[in-house]
Amino acid sequence: MKINPELFRGYNVRGIYPKEVNEELFEKIGQALARLLKKGKVVVGYDARLSSPQLYQAVIKGLQAAGHKLRLLEAGFVTTPMLYFLVGHLKAAGGVNITASHNPKEYNGLKIMEKDAKPIHAAKILKMMKKKYE
Repeated sequence: MKINPELFRGYNVRGIYPKEVNEELFEKIGQALARLLKKGKVVVGYDARLSSPQLYQAVIKGLQAAGHKLRLLEAGFVTTPMLYFLVGHLKAAGGVNITASHNPKEYNGLKIMEKDAKPIHAAKILKMMKKKYE
């Protein structure tokens, strides 16, 4: 799988669905996050974009496939601030929200966080993915 590093910006991943971001990429991101977190609770949610439910399922599949001791807490339809709150309040190891925030409707993406709801820089996830897939 060829990974486009331009999609990994700051503390999020963003791109046009399904041309740049898709289920395959999000499943691989889920696997990378599982390798990074290793154990504990992970909260997963999504926004109102039409492609978000499929991408949500792909991230969950990736988190589960990695084989680490993660307990998934499926938040479902939530805003990003709600997901940050849940990660902190539930003392989760991390979280992922499928969202393209303020971008146009053809975009989708995700925000990734670790313990204490601290954002994980997308470059950290990209580095883990490159080790495995390139």
